[in-house]
Amino acid sequence: MRQSFVSGFSALCLGIAAFLLPPADAASRLKDITDVEGVRENQLIGYGLVVGLNGTGDSLRNSPFTRQSLEAMLERLGVNTRDQNLNTRNVAAVMVTANLPPFATNGSRMDVSVSSLGDASSLSGGILLVTPLLGADGQVYAVGQGPVAAGGFAASGDSGTSVIRNVPTIGRIPNGALIEREIGFNLANQSTLRLSLRNPDFTTSQRIAVAINAYMGMDLATAEDSGTVRIVRPPSMDMTTLITEIENLVVEPDQPARIVIDEASGVIVMGENVRVSTVAIAQGNLTIQISEQPAVSQPAPFSDGETTVVPQSGVEVLEDGTGLAMLEGGVPLRDLVDGLNALGVTPRDMISILQALKASGALQADIEVM
Repeated sequence: MRQSFVSGFSALCLGIAAFLLPPADAASRLKDITDVEGVRENQLIGYGLVVGLNGTGDSLRNSPFTRQSLEAMLERLGVNTRDQNLNTRNVAAVMVTANLPPFATNGSRMDVSVSSLGDASSLSGGILLVTPLLGADGQVYAVGQGPVAAGGFAASGDSGTSVIRNVPTIGRIPNGALIEREIGFNLANQSTLRLSLRNPDFTTSQRIAVAINAYMGMDLATAEDSGTVRIVRPPSMDMTTLITEIENLVVEPDQPARIVIDEASGVIVMGENVRVSTVAIAQGNLTIQISEQPAVSQPAPFSDGETTVVPQSGVEVLEDGTGLAMLEGGVPLRDLVDGLNALGVTPRDMISILQALKASGALQADIEVM
């Protein structure tokens, strides 16, 4: 009886999944559209010194924090430089940042990024000294040290000519930090699991729950809201095994109709579900051209007049228009783009047209201006 019930439930779930889930050719894996609650990186930050620079470090006069850090470091090593005239350019104060991976163990390594804090011109060839990396709670979770690999360079001549490629004041140290403290999180013994959608949507969360229940053959997943799917761990497996089973399931993410506009660069991105009602559009350009053609006024022979330049201005008005163009309502995105392109509009003109369509109520989509 139990086996027949499970079989019937599985068939019902598969039928619902076939109705709700679109074709698999446009689907994405769960691991690509969701995050597991509690499985995340943690940001670390630290302050340190980079030494060994070839005269491209901080000037100690303009960077008092570099001088103080250098003096404090030398004092810890038994060298007293207080009230001394330090004039080195081979040291730079830097901020060191890193992302502590989830489940990172004590003794493993991770990459760190190094950014100049003073007026250093380049970090190329420098070595980061031992730098504690702190979490948001003020605890030390890793220690960074190693040679800095800068992604750019800077060169200059005595005449003031200089060449700069990329940003030479930012570098990276592969495997440059040693993890000293672990973040405790026992995932395997958790009884429930929550998936967080990277792009919250009610339809997507429901599709995920249906896909998981259909695959597992039991009612384990529930869509709590547009951004969260709650999963109950079956008694026969641990949480790690459950995640391994479901993370490769494919689901088609749904999204609201949205148009994203970047007015600074003129970039327009439209979603697949953008629709427009039947509307007529007229677009034209008004050009006013003013030209100056000075003329020389010559006095009559044997007169007391003077030769002068007389300004002559010409004003020409040109109006370029294509008349009214009809866009049929309910057309898909491809036809909407073709219709707007048929008007011969530039991307910046298209931005104004889309905003006017939204104001008129003919555009069934949200417009987001970056």
